Amino acid sequence: MTATPTPGPGPVAVVTGAGSGIGRAVARQMLAQGYRVALAGRREAQLLDTADGHPDALAVPCDVTVPDDVERLFAAVLHRWGRVDVLFNNAGVFGPAASVDDITLADWEATVAVNLTGSLLCAGAAVRAMKAQSPPGGRIINNGSISAHSPRPRTVAYAVTKHAMTGLTKSIELDGRAFGITCGQIDIGNTATEIMDTIGVGSGALQADGTRKVEPMFPVEDAARAVLMMAGMPPSASVGSVVITAAGMPFIGRG
Repeated sequence: MTATPTPGPGPVAVVTGAGSGIGRAVARQMLAQGYRVALAGRREAQLLDTADGHPDALAVPCDVTVPDDVERLFAAVLHRWGRVDVLFNNAGVFGPAASVDDITLADWEATVAVNLTGSLLCAGAAVRAMKAQSPPGGRIINNGSISAHSPRPRTVAYAVTKHAMTGLTKSIELDGRAFGITCGQIDIGNTATEIMDTIGVGSGALQADGTRKVEPMFPVEDAARAVLMMAGMPPSASVGSVVITAAGMPFIGRG
């Protein structure tokens, strides 16, 4: 039997990778702003921690690399709320520290599976829901990276997937046009999350000249505010690209 969707005043958002980092910050700010939010991620305990008992949060364990998991995620959202207004395609991994000549095939495929294929699967499910709902339409926000513009040394898998994310974003925007579906990409540089510890930004990140440099970071809550700005734009506006970085990080110019 099909359940009657739970009514609510706020738009419905799906946030992948909601158990930590940028995804957690975005999900919490969306809940605070009146969104109804499905929290997706591999670890249920972390999703429940993000939700913190909020009545408009729905925690759905999901591995975005598994098609059946993705379909179950969106089925749960439609069962609960009857529509999808926003997808924040955020789940991702940094992958191995490796150049093209020494990365293993297994590491390459694992990084591509999460960062690119997972984003494709989630976007596909979201678009199908957005086309079928009444009124149709919605917004997809892909989490790219500064690496979509300028990669760090020894990050071939991560850099390639984030460059590919730009092609995915543009393709979704183009193909969704007739259905009121917009798609944009946010490229974030050096917001304070666990991944920054992985690459040593606070203690000394590898630079193009082989040296290491402590780089500035900015609060993850500020990155989340930029995502909410994109999500909250009216359907008449499409935000194609946003770049937000820590002030003074070595990105523009020569360092």
